[in-house]
Amino acid sequence: MKVTRLDLDGTGSPEGLVTKILKAEPDLTYPVPIEELAAALDIKEIAVLETAGFEGSLLMDQYRTKGIILVSKDARSGRRRFTIGHELGHFLIPTHKPVKGDAFLCSRDDMRLWSTAEQNAYARMEVEANKFSALMLMPPPLLRPYLARTGDPDLKHVLALHDDFEVSKDSAARAYAQFHEEPIALAVVHEGKVQRIYKGLKFPRLSVAEGDAVPHLSIYWRRPAGGDDLSGLVETQAGQWLQFDWGKPLPALFEQVLHQQRGYALILLWPELAEEDEDADLDENRTSKQRLSERMATSRWRNWSGADMPICTAYPITISAHAKSSSLPRRPRPAPTDGMRARPACPAGCRHH
Repeated sequence: MKVTRLDLDGTGSPEGLVTKILKAEPDLTYPVPIEELAAALDIKEIAVLETAGFEGSLLMDQYRTKGIILVSKDARSGRRRFTIGHELGHFLIPTHKPVKGDAFLCSRDDMRLWSTAEQNAYARMEVEANKFSALMLMPPPLLRPYLARTGDPDLKHVLALHDDFEVSKDSAARAYAQFHEEPIALAVVHEGKVQRIYKGLKFPRLSVAEGDAVPHLSIYWRRPAGGDDLSGLVETQAGQWLQFDWGKPLPALFEQVLHQQRGYALILLWPELAEEDEDADLDENRTSKQRLSERMATSRWRNWSGADMPICTAYPITISAHAKSSSLPRRPRPAPTDGMRARPACPAGCRHH
C-alpha cells in the first residue's frame, strides 16, 4: 500500500485519519486489507494474545515509531479484523496514552463503547479507537453506495454486509442502522434480553432499553430458536417498542427477526414515518381558487360542530389523523408475509383508508 504515516500528519480524530487514508489510497475497496494497512503504518507484527479476558493489546516503543498488535487467540475473523483496527486506532491517534504501564490492553466491553457522557479519558480513548476501526473497515464512501443498492431494510442485507466487508454481525448491524437511508433500529438480543440497540438518527424514541426483555407481543417469541432462522417483515404493535407522545399517533411499525446460534438474535424495526417537508411551500403550483378552497376547508375543520362534516363510519379515526393522512403521502407497506393480514378496503369507500 502507498499510504504512510506522513500522509496522516495534522489530524488525530478517527474521522480525519480515515479521510486521509482514503485520500492516499483512492483505489481501496472492500473488504479492506486491514493487516496490510497496519503494516504500511508501522505495525511490525500481529501476534497472538494469550491473556484471558482481553480481546487485544498494543505494544509500542517510547516514541511511537513502531508497534506490535496482539489479538485474542479465540477471536473469529470479523472480531479479529475489528480488534486490529481498534489497536491501530490507538497507535495512530497521538493523544492516546496507556493508562497503566506501556501497553494498551483492551477487553470486549471496551470494544463495545460507542459514547461516553463522563469525563473519563480511558473511555474516550476506547470510543475513538472503536470509531476508527468501524470507519476503516466500512468506509462511508464505500458503504453508502453499497447500501443504496440493497433497497428496503432487510436483515438478509446485514448478513451480506457481514460477509462482503468481513466484519462481525454486530459491527454490520451497527453500520446498517447508522448509514441506511431509512429510519431503522437493530436490537441485539440474547436469551430474550435486549443487549444492545443500534438506531438511525431519525428513528423514534424507544420504550425498550438495554437489559429489558423483548416485548411479549414481538414475533421474536413466535420463531424457533434453533440455528439461523430469518422471519419475514411483519407489521407489529408499535406501542410495545416505541414511546407514546400525547396527541400524536404512533407510526405503523414493521419487525423482522433473525434467530442465530447460542441464543442470539437480531431484531429489525422499521417505522412508517410521515414524509413531511417543513420547508415546502404548500401554495406553490396552485391557483388562487385552489388555495382559497383549501383554506376554507381548513377553517371548516377548526369550526366543525359535528353535523356538517362526513367521517368514515367503517374505520373511525381522530380529526388530526384524518387530516394528516389526507395531506401527506404514505410509503407503500411491504407485502403481507408470515401470517400478516392486509388491511381490508374501507366498505364505506372512504378515500382516506
